[in-house]
Amino acid sequence: MSGTKIHLENCSKTFPDGTRALLPTNIDVSPGEILALLGPSGCGKTTMLRIIAGLEMPDAGGRIMFDDTDVSTVAIEKRSVGMVFQSYALFPNMTVRDNIGYGLKIKGIDRAKISKRVDEVIELCQLEGLGNRNIKALSGGQRQRVAVARAVAPQPKILLLDEPLSALDAGLRDQLRDELALLLRKLSITTVFVTHDQSEAMAIADRVAVMRSGKMLQIDDPRSLYSKPSSAFVARFVGAANELSGVASNDKLSLQTGTLTLPKTGSSQGPTTVYVRQEAIKLTETKGNGLEGTVVSKTFLGSSQKVVLSGVSDKLISVVTDPSTQCEIGQTFGLSIKTEDILVLEDQ
Repeated sequence: MSGTKIHLENCSKTFPDGTRALLPTNIDVSPGEILALLGPSGCGKTTMLRIIAGLEMPDAGGRIMFDDTDVSTVAIEKRSVGMVFQSYALFPNMTVRDNIGYGLKIKGIDRAKISKRVDEVIELCQLEGLGNRNIKALSGGQRQRVAVARAVAPQPKILLLDEPLSALDAGLRDQLRDELALLLRKLSITTVFVTHDQSEAMAIADRVAVMRSGKMLQIDDPRSLYSKPSSAFVARFVGAANELSGVASNDKLSLQTGTLTLPKTGSSQGPTTVYVRQEAIKLTETKGNGLEGTVVSKTFLGSSQKVVLSGVSDKLISVVTDPSTQCEIGQTFGLSIKTEDILVLEDQ
């Protein structure tokens, strides 16, 4: 796979007021890989992106490598990095072609070569027929593609995106998420992007790094991240796992209306919280011997149905069921949960 390897070694960032935005971090991004930095606001993901770009310098002892080249002290304009900002930062007084070719023009490249490269990128980013259009006349999705096109036109080694879809409305965001995933793979360029949207991260990235309070908690492919979270925070943040709190004793967890058999890893005694994915809970007509819950809301989602129940634990729990499952507000169901689907995790 083409692309440039990124290696961050002991990179941290402390701002002048003492705020530690990023704790010492080591990470490798393979050539051509798409990596998502995922986490809540203030977790350090944008700081890490800015350190890779050269917009921020890491604390003493931090090192950034692009392949075998140490770029830790290299200025951003010499790092061969393309950036797409949250606001896209396009020039409103320029046409699409002029926006895409701007970086090449600044480098003093011959007009004929600029025109040829702009044509290539317009085709790649599916912007045919829009070259002479003013930026103000474009839709949000078209502007997003122009921003990516402008960033990749100079053929950078690395592409960095900061919340690339957050400026779009919800309906358009889902559509362009898939388009962006396809485009980035066509480019075969090493890409790091920041997002707080787990669906966006899981759909686009080869690997996802989950961050919290300046620390990287887990980095893995989307499937492994979902099925094998390393901590309670990751389980809650990626996939919104249900929390079931009760009292553990002899591998049993006693809840409000019944007990769960804990997996062998569940050796905790006393007050304990475990986590279960929404789709791992099955509603049953059998009640009385196991867990029970009362329906407080239901949402039809087309291909599935989300049912929220009370009375199982001290928090409401959500269950994703077949859309044909008949249930009414106030109806009581039994709950079936397999032992292997119970996640016993510590928080970080």
